[in-house]
Amino acid sequence: MMDKNTADKNYDEFLETTGASRDRVEEINDFLMDRSCKREIKTAKSGFTVSYLLQDSKKTLATFVCRKTGIKLRIFPQRLNEYMGFLDTLPAKMKKEIIKSSVCKRLINPNDCNPKCVMGYTFVMDKEYYQKCRYMAFMPTVTEESTPFIKEFLQNEFMQ
Repeated sequence: MMDKNTADKNYDEFLETTGASRDRVEEINDFLMDRSCKREIKTAKSGFTVSYLLQDSKKTLATFVCRKTGIKLRIFPQRLNEYMGFLDTLPAKMKKEIIKSSVCKRLINPNDCNPKCVMGYTFVMDKEYYQKCRYMAFMPTVTEESTPFIKEFLQNEFMQ
């Protein structure tokens, strides 16, 4: 277990790698921390992974991912069926990222993927039916345009 000083230092080091996205990354971090998410930081070859766990479970809600194309936030919705219509309100760029993401091979044919893999998501967006990989489906690039929608997406997970 990492002590708080090390975790804070690692978070600060992670922020240094976010470049122009730093303010938006901090905004999303603050949003999640204000909702009592637990932040976990791990070091990897490619840099840091910063994950946010829901307070009363061990389930990861979101993880910052560093890519050459920029900082992304991998979102793992638990209650998507309750607010699926929200996906229709996303900007075109975010919808395009979802549409381009990998299909969930396990949903299509359970023998095509690792049996330990957690199945992906089945959802409707703009009247189209999708079956997308859990790890790729909802991974928007953190931009000025996407940040309010990312926060709304996450907020939907906290609604009772």
